[in-house]
Amino acid sequence: MPDRSTIPARKGKAAYLRRGELLRLINTHGQQVVDTWAFNRDDMSEYMSMEHTHTQLSKILPTTGDVMVSNRRRPILTFVEDTSGGLHDTLVAACDRWRYEILGVKGHHDNCTDNLRAALGELGLVPPEIPAPLNMFMNVPVHTGAIAFEPSISAPASYVVLRAEMDLVVAFSSCPQDIVPINGPGCTPKEAHFEILAR
Repeated sequence: MPDRSTIPARKGKAAYLRRGELLRLINTHGQQVVDTWAFNRDDMSEYMSMEHTHTQLSKILPTTGDVMVSNRRRPILTFVEDTSGGLHDTLVAACDRWRYEILGVKGHHDNCTDNLRAALGELGLVPPEIPAPLNMFMNVPVHTGAIAFEPSISAPASYVVLRAEMDLVVAFSSCPQDIVPINGPGCTPKEAHFEILAR
């Protein structure tokens, strides 16, 4: 059995991934959004780009077999398997202190932007910028140009398997959103897990 790493509720975690390795991202308790980033391990100014991937795929909803690309339009992560229901957002920026201020929060609130910095910081790394994340398991339907924030449909223990297409630093945030119901109608952020699998 591969070692399982915890992405704590409301916090982040990062890891190294070699080209060709597979990573299983597990929605352990169900309905938990996990913001996901990937950076070229040798040059972190190259990273997984939602904008460039939209052009590459000619769509906004990635599915099994799709290849996410970097801001240099090179393959970076491939969707190998998905048991989660297949809803993953590629439009919405990571939450940050200003998002929560707009939502009426006074003072500090955990957020995915800070979680990315902290997770990379545990590896002694600093992100060159904060790219738009691949919001795994996040249900953001688009209707006639408008978006909504709906509860995730991902069941407990559902997962996505991703393949690294270059040597990577991957980072995750178990989204701490507890005001709008993206993490389920109870608005309760939960932990998630990932496993690095054999090639």
